[in-house]
Amino acid sequence: MPDPVTYTAVLPTSRATVQHIAALLMRHRAVVGTRTDRRALSCFAHAVLICRFLLDAVRVAHLARDNAIGVSTAYRYVHEALDVLAAQAPGLRPALLAAHAAGHTHVNLDGTLVVTHRVGVQGPTVRRGRSHGQRRVDLWWSGKHRCHGGNIQVVTAPDGWPIWVSPVRPGREHDVTCARTHLDLLPALVEFSDAGHTVLADLGYEGERARLTCPHKVTTNRDLDVDQRSFNRVHAHLRARAEQGNAWLKNYRALQKVTLCPWRVGVIAAAILVVLHLEHDRTT
Repeated sequence: MPDPVTYTAVLPTSRATVQHIAALLMRHRAVVGTRTDRRALSCFAHAVLICRFLLDAVRVAHLARDNAIGVSTAYRYVHEALDVLAAQAPGLRPALLAAHAAGHTHVNLDGTLVVTHRVGVQGPTVRRGRSHGQRRVDLWWSGKHRCHGGNIQVVTAPDGWPIWVSPVRPGREHDVTCARTHLDLLPALVEFSDAGHTVLADLGYEGERARLTCPHKVTTNRDLDVDQRSFNRVHAHLRARAEQGNAWLKNYRALQKVTLCPWRVGVIAAAILVVLHLEHDRTT
């Protein structure tokens, strides 16, 4: 590019957060045995690179250009930093124990679709009346949202603060299917529930009403009675902040449209959760 224009930018995160990420990367390099002066970027520059990717969804090619490294090297740096950050994400049971210790009377469970670039992986669903090559629906295609994406489950505190995120599942799966697929999710939520603690979920989890607290569903054959309508109003009031947890995560532009492999969506979400907890100095 002849005569490029340079400009000054400000990273929308604190220096303390970037320094903490740099310390994690330095520890990782020591564990894997990286020799001194064998990396193109310092740990701090590496931390700035991954923050730019998560916060502003800067293209990897642009990260490579700005840091004077190859594109393949930039991809390797991005994936390495994502794995290092995701490894620091809280586990489900420790997060629920912390919520219990913090005095939360309930937590919220909600699923959200993270939009991805179009992918052409054939799923198990078969469409009739189509040619042989178009009979199967894409694995990552969400019929509800009419786009490709991955489903992640998010557990939030009563005020909507995200405390745990799940690995990704293909966008074709509904919330209750995803919750059942993560083998430890529903049992851990049952362990959290007792006389003073409950797990609130929407009608997307109606099939797990025995283990989760879901609202009553209005049907064409039956109206809700007074008690059921009152229950739904209280449930809606308590659970209204759950959507805020998804918004906290998707404020980071890396989750607004993922351009990496869709199976990396869960790792990206876990990395963002760690950065979010660092930036706000809050876990529960």
